[in-house]
Amino acid sequence: MSAAREVLENLKAGKISLDEAELFFARRPFEELGNFAKLDSHRETRTGVPEVVFCAGKSDEHLLAIFKKLCEADGRAFGTRANARQFELLKNAFPHATFDPVSRIIKIENPQAATMPRTGKIAVCCAGTADIPVAEEAAQTAEYFGGNVERIFDVGVSGLHRLLAHLDKIQSANCIVAIAGMEGALASVLGGLTRNPVIAVPTSVGYGASFHGLAALLTMLNSCANGVSVVNIDNGFGAGFIAAQINRLARTTDPAAPENPATNPSRK
Repeated sequence: MSAAREVLENLKAGKISLDEAELFFARRPFEELGNFAKLDSHRETRTGVPEVVFCAGKSDEHLLAIFKKLCEADGRAFGTRANARQFELLKNAFPHATFDPVSRIIKIENPQAATMPRTGKIAVCCAGTADIPVAEEAAQTAEYFGGNVERIFDVGVSGLHRLLAHLDKIQSANCIVAIAGMEGALASVLGGLTRNPVIAVPTSVGYGASFHGLAALLTMLNSCANGVSVVNIDNGFGAGFIAAQINRLARTTDPAAPENPATNPSRK
């Protein structure tokens, strides 16, 4: 449930006064943290999900202040491209914080939200084992925002039978994330085999002529398969976020789908 809806529900139930509710909506749509950050405190109200932290490049002082403010407001925080040292810093302040060194994601979760069931189905496929860090960033992002993720790794086009062995799982997904370096052909193959959207993620995996992912990016942008969209090189977070949005839409437009506040924050 979004913070704004929670305030309205509490007002309706008589748990807070009209003045208290008015005070919430009178707040500015962002919060100043010194001269280094302006936290978008209304992002969840507008988009259904709170602001996410890109950890790389931030000083310890700034990172800690941002996480403290986010947790104070929402009881949770999600950070990408973090390192082990940053995790130790945050762990001291938030003992229940977790860190995955593969995806480089730091999570501080609200215990109640963490136990909510994930719904729908998102297939996260990657071409090779070297693509797994980006694939895990996509998968864990989609899971954090309520999606049920099926991981299908090391199914690149150099051994197409490996991919075809999982085709039933892939075709039953609401959307597919296709992650590949080298020439990036996996996205086109998946686009030609499925009817639901494919989100292509080029990775910087490959030899010299791959140009750190540029070759895969251009292949994916030039895909002749329908329904393929492309995010930036190594942007697993962006792909996972879009996949969660598509999955949420698929679930909320299906009249037979059970309600789940984790995947539909606009509903109770």
